Amino acid sequence: MADLTQLMENDVFMAFATYAAIILLKMMFMSTATAFYRITRKVFANPEDCAGFGKGENAKKYLRTDDRVERVRRAHLNDLENIVPFLGIGLLYSLSGPDLSTAILHFRLFVGARIYHTIAYLTPLPQPNRGLGFFVGFGVTLSMAYSLLKNKLYL
Repeated sequence: MADLTQLMENDVFMAFATYAAIILLKMMFMSTATAFYRITRKVFANPEDCAGFGKGENAKKYLRTDDRVERVRRAHLNDLENIVPFLGIGLLYSLSGPDLSTAILHFRLFVGARIYHTIAYLTPLPQPNRGLGFFVGFGVTLSMAYSLLKNKLYL
């Protein structure tokens, strides 16, 4: 079994850790962006969140949906649906001994695609911009999974 010092000396794993940290920070940013939009637009999903803006029936007017808030929330949800598989498959891929330059290309493409997807979602840019960001990131994750299954796993 590999110990922590061996992992820290593995360049591919360290590259993965770097890009995983970047993409997780981006996902955390989406949480704060959602909260920012909710607060500035006074749009809340839960009755207890409205209490600071009024009492009783007056507070209920803040319990609603807003197109802009929903757009940010959907972008965040899309991150959750795509970043989690990347983290799992990317971890296994990085530990399978791939070529460093190929691995870094995979990681950079995924992070760039997710950032582009978010920009396309929030701006909003016309399609196929958002779809392009999604499919490039999805394709990168599939590519790592294919490489892993083809070369390293026992099926």
